[in-house]
This record gives sequence, C-alpha cells and structure tokens, in this order.
Amino acid sequence: MGGCTSKPQKPNPYAPRNTQNDLSIPPTPNATTITANNNDDAVADDKQSHSAALSPFFPLYTPSPAYIFKKSLSGSKKGGNLTPMRVFRMPPSPAKHIKAVLRRRKSTKKSSAEEGAPEEAAPELDKRFGFSKEVTSRLEVGEEVGRGHFGYTCTARYKKGEHKDQKVAIKVIPKSKMTTAIAVEDVRREVKILRALSGHSNLVKFYDAFEDLDNVYIVMELCEGGELLDRILSRCGKYSEDEAKAVLVQILNVVAFCHLHGVVHRDLKPENFLYTSKDESSQLKAIDFGLSDFVRPDERLNDIVGSAYYVAPEVLHRSYGTEADVWSIGVIAYILLCGSRPFWARTESGIFRAVLKADPSFDDGSWPSLSSDAKDFVKLLLNKDPRKRMTAAQALSHPWIRNYNNVKVPLDISILKLMKAYMQSSSLRRAALKALSKTLTVDERFYLKEQFALLEPNKNGCIAFENIKTVLMKNATDAMKESRISDLLAPLNALQYRAMDFEEFCAAALNVHQLEALDLWEQHARSAYELFEKDGNRAIVIDELASELGLAPSIPLHVVLHDWIRHTDGKLSFHGFVKLLHGVPSRTMGKPR
Repeated sequence: MGGCTSKPQKPNPYAPRNTQNDLSIPPTPNATTITANNNDDAVADDKQSHSAALSPFFPLYTPSPAYIFKKSLSGSKKGGNLTPMRVFRMPPSPAKHIKAVLRRRKSTKKSSAEEGAPEEAAPELDKRFGFSKEVTSRLEVGEEVGRGHFGYTCTARYKKGEHKDQKVAIKVIPKSKMTTAIAVEDVRREVKILRALSGHSNLVKFYDAFEDLDNVYIVMELCEGGELLDRILSRCGKYSEDEAKAVLVQILNVVAFCHLHGVVHRDLKPENFLYTSKDESSQLKAIDFGLSDFVRPDERLNDIVGSAYYVAPEVLHRSYGTEADVWSIGVIAYILLCGSRPFWARTESGIFRAVLKADPSFDDGSWPSLSSDAKDFVKLLLNKDPRKRMTAAQALSHPWIRNYNNVKVPLDISILKLMKAYMQSSSLRRAALKALSKTLTVDERFYLKEQFALLEPNKNGCIAFENIKTVLMKNATDAMKESRISDLLAPLNALQYRAMDFEEFCAAALNVHQLEALDLWEQHARSAYELFEKDGNRAIVIDELASELGLAPSIPLHVVLHDWIRHTDGKLSFHGFVKLLHGVPSRTMGKPR
C-alpha cells in the first residue's frame, strides 16, 4: 500500500548502463514489491518507485522496459501516472507450486464447462469495512502528494472535532482496486495494525479510517520531510558511521516495538521511512503497514511478500517470522555505510539467487576504512540463518551502536520465548545451559543484563511470574491481543512458586544459535563442557537420557544416541553436550542417520 506522503513523480533522464553493484551509477533491475499467495499469480508492484529517478548518482531503482502506465485513478484531485506495475516472474523455487495449482484450477473449470456442468457464480466481495462515512464532513481534502498502484495520498485538514485545523495525510484506496478477498483483508488488517499499535515516537500516528461507496480513507500524521531514500540519494549513499547510527537507532527502535507486540512489517526499505520535516535532525517515522501482519508466538508465516532487494532468504523459503524484518534492516545498514547493495543482479530471479546463496562483500568500497564493530554489526544482521541473526533489541545493545546518544535497549519478546524453552527443558539441558552462560564475556552479558533489568527484579535481585506479567501489561497494546503474546506466559507458570536470579536468567535467555555465529563459539563450547564435566556430568544410561529428552521408547535409542555418550565411562560426550545445548527436538533425533 502507499505511504502517508510522498512527492510527485519525475522523469528519469538517465539511460541504463552496464554496471557493477554500485549505487553511484544506475542499476538495471527494479527493487519491486513482491507478493505471492495461493489465489494470485506473483505480481511486482513498484510502490512509489518515482523516487528512483531523482539522481544519476544513487538511483536505487530504474524503470523497467515493461512498465505499464495508466493515466489516473478516478476520484483523484490531480492527474498523473500511476506507479508502474508489471508481472513479476518468480525464481524457480519459491512460487513454482502456486502457478501449478492455478493451472490445475483453470484446467478443472475448462473441463467442467466442456462437460456442460453449470459454472458457479463467484460470490460478490463484501467491501464494507464498518468505518465512519463522514469523511467529507470531517475533513477538507487538499492536493495529492503521492501515488501508488493501490491508491494515492493527499494532504487534508480536519474541519472539526479534537483535531480541528490540524493538517494530516489521507491515503485513498479505491475499492475498485480490491478485486480479491485477500486485497480486502489486507486493507482491513492495515487499519487494524495502525489502530492497535500506538505510542511510539518513530511510528506514523494513526488518526482515523473512513469509507464511502468508492474508497477507503486512512488518516495519518503528515510527514513533510520526504523519504529516507531521498536523503540517501542526496548524499550519494555515503553516511559516516555516526550518521548511519542516527538513522539505524530510530529504525531499530520502532521495529523492536512492533516485534514486541507481535507485528512483522514485511516491507522495510528506505521508501517506507519518512522524516517529519525538512530539518536535518527531524524524526524518522515508519509508514506503510499494507503488507504487515500479526504473528503469534512460535508461528511461521509462508506468503512471499516484500521488496526484492530487501527480502530475507527465509521469506523465499516460505517459513519466517519477525527475523525477516531484521534482515531488511541489515540491507539498509549496508547501503548507508558503503553506498552499494549487498545483493545485486540484473533480474529479480538473479537478486533472489544472490540473497539465497551469495555472501555480501566487506572488502570493497568504503568497508576497509570502517570500524570492525560496524562490519560485525552488519554481518550479524545479514546472517542467512534467522536463528543466528540478532533481534532488533539485540542490535541496539551491540557494541557499535549501544553507546550512541544514550541508546535505550527495549524489552525483547524473544527473551520470553527462550525462557519458555528453558522452563520446558530437562534438568540435564538446564545444567548444560548454566555451564555455557558462565563462559559469556562482559559484552555478551550486556544485553542479558539490560533485559533482566527491564523485567524489574524484586529487592532480592530475582524475577518471578508476577514481574514478567506486570512488565508485559505495562507494555501492552491491542496488537498484543491479536498476536496472542500472552500465550508466552502460560509455560512460565512455574515461576509462581520460585524466583530466578540473574545467573539462572542468563542460562534461560541464552540463544545458543546466536552464540554459534560468533568466532569464539568453539572456545565457548569447550570451556562450558569443562565446567559441565566438573559440576554436572555424570554417568548416564541410554534409557535415562532418552527419557530426559522425551524420546519415544519405539525409537532405536542406541542408534540415535550412539555418539552422545562416552563409551569409556558412560558420561555425556562433547558432541552430546553441544546437541543438548541446542535442545534438538525428538522428531529430528528420531530420524536414522
């Protein structure tokens, strides 16, 4: 969906050239918004790509030869071209089966028609949203300031009420564009998310939603400072480390806020962040929640949406959560710091192959002159394994960024997921995690220390169930109800009868997969195993270990657990210790090797 405000389109006078992956010269492919679902062919929607034409030095996107231009939308105050739209060809793997399903459906309909079977009429879409119909009596609509495939954005002014005389942005979405039930639901969900999320300074403020027979109107804060993309273009993509931090702290803060409340944005890119004013130090606001969704604890989404240059690998694999947003932030961080994209190709399929298989270069351009902390920060955001990727809250506690301008680390919802797994673990695994937590460095403990403090420990320096519940209620919005964040509390019920000190919290909130991504992982694991040998390791029989791990008796235990136990003394081997740290699920362990 379109943003709150933008600028009129400008022609692109620059012809494409054969270039490398350098944003100082025009690239060939568009950065397109991609969507794929079980009802539609994959389509690329170049949302507000008019910003691409602004500079020959740093055009993130250039027009495709296949653009289809349309004259205007009915009801707009001003003429002009729609943002171009074209059919998007997916790479071989992610959406291949979707097209096969569509072909089968068409084939079935055709054969039914040939056999004379009566064709059922498609039910008429219900495009009633239940929004107020008083848009003309409440608002005076001004000039159009932006246009996208799904609609257009205008300035407006409240005529009456508590916001009387206040200037706002009003996004107009024609109902004629809502041709599927999914499109209707997308609009409904966008309004629900904007209404549910409130109170963050880097989130565009939502005022109201209206509708009439022809359109839906979403009224939001007016941001007049232009897109982050414009400022990147004006600088030719080169930010100092401190300038990049100033941008990234704001992005990470609002994304961490969304994730805490169970909302994944799914289309983070420079066009979807607006400045409130032209002032250099003005605030940055996240906009455009048209592709966003609620994600329940431990849930994985599978629809392919996003923008080509910023899409995470797991999105293309059709199994992802909030970690996909962090990948997109990593791409933005890479661009801010060196002025080029981490993944580039001349076609969309080529971009996706690069995202899935290529590693970003940290040897070219300005990277050699940047600090090692800056490189480490971006590398941890762009880890292809989402389990090893930093969360948005963790990124704010990274050594490169945490001392910038008194950054405050927000509560991280992933802490509760890890605590849930810890509470449900065997006593043997908990002992292994405690040994590993004792090997953490001061830097690695910083984030855990911040999270523990946010859970408001009692006078004895411990946390219990009530502490966690109180903190969640203090941070609650309506979005938390939709995404069922409260479900995370149930497995922590055991903390009603005992407390957890900081040392045990470190073990409970430790992310083993993230530690694996560090250069010092082998050292951590070996040191932890030595501590475990002294304090927690003991002779274990196969059946006992199987019981601890929840393995079914029918599984061939001696085959599955053969290399977990040392044959010399019956104790857990180093291999078994590392496996235990991961908490390998029984369905995986039960498969023959």
